[in-house]
Amino acid sequence: MVLVQQDAARVDPLPAAPHNAGVNAPFPDPDLLVGRRVLEIEAAGLSALAASLDGRFRQAVSLLGSATGRVVVSGMGKSGHVARKVAATLASTGTPAQFVHPAEASHGDLGMIVAGDAVLAISNSGETSELADLVGHARRFALPLVAMVGRADSTLGRTADVALVLPQAPEACPMGLAPTTSTTMQLALGDALAVALLERRGFTAADFRVFHPGGKLGARLMRVRELMHAGDSVPLVPPDMRMDAALVAMTRKSLGCLGIVEHGRLAGVITDGDLRRALDAGIDDLLGREVREVMTREPRTTAPDALAVEALRVMNERSITALFVTDADGVPVGLLHIHDLLRAGVA
Repeated sequence: MVLVQQDAARVDPLPAAPHNAGVNAPFPDPDLLVGRRVLEIEAAGLSALAASLDGRFRQAVSLLGSATGRVVVSGMGKSGHVARKVAATLASTGTPAQFVHPAEASHGDLGMIVAGDAVLAISNSGETSELADLVGHARRFALPLVAMVGRADSTLGRTADVALVLPQAPEACPMGLAPTTSTTMQLALGDALAVALLERRGFTAADFRVFHPGGKLGARLMRVRELMHAGDSVPLVPPDMRMDAALVAMTRKSLGCLGIVEHGRLAGVITDGDLRRALDAGIDDLLGREVREVMTREPRTTAPDALAVEALRVMNERSITALFVTDADGVPVGLLHIHDLLRAGVA
C-alpha cells in the first residue's frame, strides 16, 4: 500500500493551458476569450451607431461641406486622439481640416480658427471644460458647430448647430471606465463624415494621389504615362520587315517585344512567347518571313492616363509582361513593362 501511495503522489497534475494556446486547444485561452468579447461589444456598438444615423448626419455633412475654410476638429484626452485622426482623414480625402488642441486654443491658438471655418467638437460626455473657450469662439463668430457627443442634453450637445449623438453602448472595459466602444464609434463616425464629404465633392483617385504621393499607396495611384517607355525607346517596326531584321531591333531595345505599326496604328505585337510558339510549330524559314506573318493581331493595350495598377491587373490576367500604350486613335505612344511597375513599387 505504501508503494502505491508513493506512486500516486508522484503523478503530475494536468498542465495549465499554455498562454498562447490555439483555438483547438483543450482549454479555452482566456486572452482569446477577452479579445473576442471586446470585439463583439465594439461591433455591437458600431451596429447601433449605423442604425441611429438620421437627418442630423446629413445636416452635419452639409454644414462641414459648406465651409469655405477648414474644418477645425477638436477634443480632449482620448477624444482628442480621435479628433487628430478624423482631421487627418478629412484632409487626405479632399476636405481641408486641422486639429486644434482645446487647451492650447485657450492660450492663443484660437487665432487658427477664422471666418469661413467650421468646427467639429468631439466629447463623449459633452461636458469637457477645456472645450468651453473654443466652443464660445465658434458661437461668437457664428461658425458652424457640429458636436459628436454621447448625450444629446449635454452642454455641448445643446450648444451645437447639429449634435451627432452616439448611441448608449457599454464600454468594452470590464469596469466600464476606459474609453473603448465610445472611441471606436467616434472614429467610425468620423470616417463616415469624411467619406460622405468625399462623395459629395466627387473626389477621384487622381485627386487622392495629390495628397498621397509617397509610399505604396502613391505608387498604386501613378498613371501609366509616368512609368512607360516613350520616344525612340519604344520598339516599333513596319509589318513588311523581315524577321531577321526585326529580331535585331527587338534585341537592341531590350524590352522583349515588338510593336508592328501599320498606317500609323498598332496592328500587332511580337513577343518572346510568339517566337517560341513559332519555333515549336516548326514554321519554315522563320527568319526570312515578314513580321506580319508571325505577329499577334489586336493586342491588348492600355491608355496613357490609365492607373498603373489597372495595367498591372491586365498583365496578370493575360500572363504577359508588357503592354503597349496607345492613344484614342490606336497610335502607339509608349510601352509599359512589368519591370517598370516593380521598380515603382506598384507590383
